[in-house]
Amino acid sequence: MSPKQHRGEVTAEQLLDAALRVYGESGEQGLTVSAVTGASGVSPGSLYHHFGSMDGLVTALLMRWLERLLVEMVRALEQSDSARTGIQALVRTYLAFIRDHRDAGLLLHSSRADELGMHQAKQLRDAQEARLTPLPAWVSRHVESGEVAPLPVSVLESLILGPVIGVSRRWLTLGDVDLDEAADILPDRIWRSVGAEPR
Repeated sequence: MSPKQHRGEVTAEQLLDAALRVYGESGEQGLTVSAVTGASGVSPGSLYHHFGSMDGLVTALLMRWLERLLVEMVRALEQSDSARTGIQALVRTYLAFIRDHRDAGLLLHSSRADELGMHQAKQLRDAQEARLTPLPAWVSRHVESGEVAPLPVSVLESLILGPVIGVSRRWLTLGDVDLDEAADILPDRIWRSVGAEPR
């Protein structure tokens, strides 16, 4: 990598880090070009050069943290030796990630993220194909082994992740959920909803 390319990457990282700080402190309404450039010390011209617009910057920020979350979720699944321990690890990993990265969690569970998901679903899925594939593949493998109920994979994904996302959103917005308690309770409750009936 040339020195110029390296400087460009450093500048992009500064802008992304600053955007997350501003978002965490001021919410979406505070996420402006002047706020981000002021927090990063980077010129507006550099922001437009690297990301094209504030929307481009926010999309890049969402993609950055989505990828980080997905990497941790996939690692949790890969290190599990059964469907039940996989679900336990997945739930605990997701909740720990949200607790440890609250500002990123707010962004990932924001209306902006939902809007991006609706309008750019195919682009997001294509860009994250390698990261998104392991969860449905893992679920399918455990359906075939007889550990997980033979339901459509999309339904199983919703049963597994829906409660975790719901608890995360509640913790982020209302703060009336104990994430450690949820990490103890949810895995078995989720397992009861997706585990195969004993034969």
